[in-house]
Amino acid sequence: MVYNAAGTRENIRVIDTAQYKGLKIEVLEYQKLLGSTGIYSASSLYFMEKQGIRARQVALYLTNDMVSIEPGAMSYFQGPLEMVSGVTAGNVLGRMLSGAVTGEGTAQPEYRGSGMLVLEPSFQHFLLLQLEKEEIIVDKGMFYCAQGGVTVKPVMQRTLSAALGGGEGLFQISLSGTGLVVLECPVPSCEIDVIELQNDVLKVDGNFAVLRSASLQFTVERSAKTLLGSAVSGEGLVNVYRGTGSVWLAPSIKIYNTLSAGGTTTGSLNMNTSNSK
Repeated sequence: MVYNAAGTRENIRVIDTAQYKGLKIEVLEYQKLLGSTGIYSASSLYFMEKQGIRARQVALYLTNDMVSIEPGAMSYFQGPLEMVSGVTAGNVLGRMLSGAVTGEGTAQPEYRGSGMLVLEPSFQHFLLLQLEKEEIIVDKGMFYCAQGGVTVKPVMQRTLSAALGGGEGLFQISLSGTGLVVLECPVPSCEIDVIELQNDVLKVDGNFAVLRSASLQFTVERSAKTLLGSAVSGEGLVNVYRGTGSVWLAPSIKIYNTLSAGGTTTGSLNMNTSNSK
């Protein structure tokens, strides 16, 4: 069979990459979606292209290594990779409970061995991180895949105020250990502001902190010392981070939420094409 793949490399571009030990990760981006045969879909694709909304995929290249991925995220894989469910008779009830409260899958499938694993296309943005014997806390729904040395588990908010007033929910996701991590994010990395704290305090009006060091204390407090002061300031409650560590802020999330609430098409584009969410 003779197949001409002219133009493939020009249309699919590697926009980010990371490598650690036996795992290499590439984030692929389709410069254009050219398969539309309908007028309405072509119109949507035209405006998406003008705005820079593009489909992306994550490609994983394993050499005697292991990764865990979000359930339903696998698109295809090549080579002698072994897939295991990550669920055993001893942990199935705990996995089901944690999945119910966090919105994550009951268990993350694990792929071991050597080969190529390509995940589902998505309009979301992807963040590549490398952990070095550390722990971070991320919003539920952000986990996409992680190297075998990284443990993924739900964690409960440490304070009642954070659980009830922080907008993050009762549970978030902990990623700990050493290895590469891929997170789905509603905004690109260029719209994220990384704040480094050294025995300091950060107060944020809203739940647009997408990631924080687990070493930080997270609470929800009044913006001023008194109820009257909070009322006059117009801020009310704020999310407070104390200690030493990093907080990743994405203030533009509030803009996109406002656009979505106004009935624009933005909200329909912030979705993963897989059935994993």
